[in-house]
Amino acid sequence: MIDYISGKIAESTPTYVVIDCGGVGYGLCVSLTTYSAINGQDSAKLLVHEAIREDAYVLYGFATAVEREMFRMLISVSGVGANTARIILSAYPVLELQRAIASEDVKAISSVKGIGAKTAQRLIVELKEKVMKLGVDLGENISAVVDNKVREDALEALEVLGFNKQAAAKMVDKLLKDNPQMAVEVVVKNAIKLL
Repeated sequence: MIDYISGKIAESTPTYVVIDCGGVGYGLCVSLTTYSAINGQDSAKLLVHEAIREDAYVLYGFATAVEREMFRMLISVSGVGANTARIILSAYPVLELQRAIASEDVKAISSVKGIGAKTAQRLIVELKEKVMKLGVDLGENISAVVDNKVREDALEALEVLGFNKQAAAKMVDKLLKDNPQMAVEVVVKNAIKLL
């Protein structure tokens, strides 16, 4: 079992990172939260969750143990697969997601692509007790800033996450028109919530 991979970042996009570890490039699917944490760095240590299926062997990378634990909680819920969990963690930082679950905010959770009201309710029922044991911080939201190759990176990320290209382009353009200083991660998070 692979617990973490540490090495030089060979390639990095908002949804995928390749880490060169001993001459071998390991490709890891990442959330926007993890991408934000490692963006601009030369090397990284990512905690790993292995998803071994009949047709694929996929590695998911996380900058923190808390995010990996939340990912594992999410995929334990019936109807929530690894890609959907990654989209949820891209839309909400772990603390915001924990707050939404603890406060039974079905609307916030079901605003994420691929999560309907029934799945959001199931997620709350199955995870609320676990989340409450972790303790929920009622702190402030975190925001990011700057960069200007933002539109292309945001569109690429949304397309990889399964969103319609034209709808994504319209939403990204609207978000950037309202706030041209948004970072790519913020644009994608907001687009996920609104699409």
